[in-house]
Amino acid sequence: MLNIKSILRISGFLLIFLAVVLLFPLIFSLYYQDGVYFSFIIAILLSLLLGLGLILLIKKDEEIKHKEGLAIVTFGWLLLTAFGCIPYIYSGIVQTFTDAFFETMSGFTTTGASIFSDVETLPKSILLWRAMTNWLGGMGIIVLSLAILPFLGIGGMQLFKAEVPGPFADKLKPRIKETAKILWSVYISITALEVIILSLAGMDFFDSLCHSLATMATGGFSPKNNSIAFYNNSIIEFIIMIFMIIAGTNFSLHYKFIKGNLGIYQKNGEFRIYIFTLLLAIVLIFLINYKVQDFSLFDNLRYSAFQVVSLMTTTGFVTFDYENWHLGTNFILLILMFIGGSAGSTAGGLKVLRIMIIVQIIFKELTKLLHPNAIVSIKIGNMAIDKAVVFNILAFFIAYIFIALLSILVMLLLGLDFWSSIGSVAATINNIGPGFGIVGPVKNYASVPEIGKWILSFLMLIGRLEVFTVIVIIMPSFWKK
Repeated sequence: MLNIKSILRISGFLLIFLAVVLLFPLIFSLYYQDGVYFSFIIAILLSLLLGLGLILLIKKDEEIKHKEGLAIVTFGWLLLTAFGCIPYIYSGIVQTFTDAFFETMSGFTTTGASIFSDVETLPKSILLWRAMTNWLGGMGIIVLSLAILPFLGIGGMQLFKAEVPGPFADKLKPRIKETAKILWSVYISITALEVIILSLAGMDFFDSLCHSLATMATGGFSPKNNSIAFYNNSIIEFIIMIFMIIAGTNFSLHYKFIKGNLGIYQKNGEFRIYIFTLLLAIVLIFLINYKVQDFSLFDNLRYSAFQVVSLMTTTGFVTFDYENWHLGTNFILLILMFIGGSAGSTAGGLKVLRIMIIVQIIFKELTKLLHPNAIVSIKIGNMAIDKAVVFNILAFFIAYIFIALLSILVMLLLGLDFWSSIGSVAATINNIGPGFGIVGPVKNYASVPEIGKWILSFLMLIGRLEVFTVIVIIMPSFWKK
């Protein structure tokens, strides 16, 4: 039987954690005197009251099992989104709960899809909160909780596996708490490094902070209406591009590199394919743009490279309206949206590792047609992949594509045009933000029907928590003994 008490008690701790992090935008609001500090105070008080109530009323129960882990992660994200959207509502910046929930879910899931048409008019504390929701969701709210809440160490692996993106949960240390600490330490360190470098490149501190938080989470929320195009600075674009590539890489590789394994990137098969795919896409789009766009060679390379990296890493920053490019480039970008970054990174999408395994499965079946007695195993590097994992990846791929296609149909029925339906679904299920059509790179999601926003919010969640973690919750068998 599902242990409801454990789920509610841990949800209480998550709400208290939310109250603590809301102190940061509150301090900014008071410092800048932007007039919305009361909305953060309300959010903090409500989160604290419910969080403390759940903790005090429910005593510590037995350890967290697999089913509880799935429920805690899914309901935890929904609960934090519901309370995290309070500042938008009480400040009067957003008029409806639907829009506030959409914006907050977009932040926590690192999607970066926005309902705001003019973010530069927003108070700085709200802009910081948007960037913080990106950053907190990037490495994972539950993973951070595992690092700072000792009691979650019991059964914490269930929570870790349910939230960390990718087919494998890479334990760097025997104790899951230590793994969580390492991942967050690397994450914080690289974010701080980007803040410093962007500041040195000429970006003011506040913008450097917001863009760094969004970059490392591959979230894409920018404090500028025109995103990175606002600066029209190739050095800033190059810096952010490098950090997007870092964010789209498995963070366990960064840790091993820092610990002295300097050849770890070269040895990792997924990383090599990840970089090769980026380079191939840049070359293809560069060549297409060379034929049909009136760019200098430098600007062509600059725009092509940035948009390829931004969309494949599912960050969603923009330096040029790629919808004005050739349809062929848009199709390549759409494919990159679904591929996504590496497993164990903050990027969305199917993940490069899964694509590698699916390609091997195809070649395995072709080989067996030619050589029926051949024994062909699926490998990543020197490691043979278990059949159960292969089956899981195939099931994940089928479910992912099926949900995407069904969602496109629903968006069409809601009145969106064909290209906008594809763009909105691809951009949300892959946690990217900008899509095509009415949700393109220089537009927003304000005009999407209300029901459509709830559907897209759901797609953001299943994209970030990788489908099965969320879908299993709505199955009747999940609630049975």
